Amino acid sequence: MQKESKIMNRRTFLKNSALLSAAILAGPSVLAEAAPASKAKPAKEGHMIIKKQRTLGSGRYALTVSALGLGCMGMNYNRSVSPDSKECIKVIREAVERGVTLFDTAIIYGPLTNEELVGEALAPYKGKVAVTTKFGHEVINGKATGRQDSRPETIRRYCEESLKRLHVDCLEMFYQHRLDRNVPIEEVAGTIGDLIKEGKVKRWGVCEVSADIIRRAHKVQPLTAVQSEYHLMFRDVETNGVLDTCRELGIGFVPYSPMNRGFLGGDINEYTRFDPNNDNRQTLPRFSPENTRLNLRIVNELQEFGRSRGMTAAQVALAWLLAKAPFIVPIPGTTKLAHLEENLRAADMQLSEEDVRELENAVAKFPVVGDRYPADQQKQVAY
Repeated sequence: MQKESKIMNRRTFLKNSALLSAAILAGPSVLAEAAPASKAKPAKEGHMIIKKQRTLGSGRYALTVSALGLGCMGMNYNRSVSPDSKECIKVIREAVERGVTLFDTAIIYGPLTNEELVGEALAPYKGKVAVTTKFGHEVINGKATGRQDSRPETIRRYCEESLKRLHVDCLEMFYQHRLDRNVPIEEVAGTIGDLIKEGKVKRWGVCEVSADIIRRAHKVQPLTAVQSEYHLMFRDVETNGVLDTCRELGIGFVPYSPMNRGFLGGDINEYTRFDPNNDNRQTLPRFSPENTRLNLRIVNELQEFGRSRGMTAAQVALAWLLAKAPFIVPIPGTTKLAHLEENLRAADMQLSEEDVRELENAVAKFPVVGDRYPADQQKQVAY
């Protein structure tokens, strides 16, 4: 009974949010002219507007965006049954209405179809929000090959194709999704630098690379952001030099999967079954039934911590990230309007240094069980 009550708080939030999400407007609002830090129009009563902003990068390559972005991958890729595209477009457009100005996608998501979805959803807001996408995974005839390809000619081709799918004239930020060990990072950085000079890309970033690669890339073409997995169950970037390097060089950090692919929200347990055709969590050791059962002890700690503060486990996870450094902008994903509301409210839930220590000490009582990737995927990342 105790376990059941502990996993109810996010469901309760969803139930309480249902009425707020019933009358969503899909059309664009009148936004401020200064892109992409646009101002959302007043929300309906009770709806959260995110007003806090953060800056990724520095100098001429800085990008000021909402303190929380929206990761769009799960809307039609790797997250079990995908909602109707019209519903996903509603969520994306509602995020804009709530003040979100950072939206994340990638060529490999789909492949291609996620960019198309995001491009359609955000076409009415052209120049008002920042859409970031990623290259690096090889895609041939719409199919992923499982290889990396960051050759200059491939980057150029992917750039042109992404511009068309996203309905934009210039990419706000173009990440290298995974390191191509056959192409020196300096050559990749130089190619991006050329695309910036040509006006096709404004900024760039790298994903899941070491501090050394970050330094080498930044020396050739300054980076705006590094995107890697980072949450309460995976904190390697705190100790391997990645976060320290970003801080030193003035580079932003964008944690993907800030709630460990939904796990820290409390809706997943050992009985959860993932779609074998469209959900990569079924392949991740950390999400096996036995490992999930053990790792739920961590979720229970988040729920216990949040209960006395009026926060859900998801909000605790996001607020913790926001408290770690001012150059961090998490990009939680969702297909539900109520979850969007829940996530955005975390931007106003500040944790003190004492709160952070208390939470980290509570979580540390239970070591994370299971690797984050199977061996073949682990080879593609630096840590």
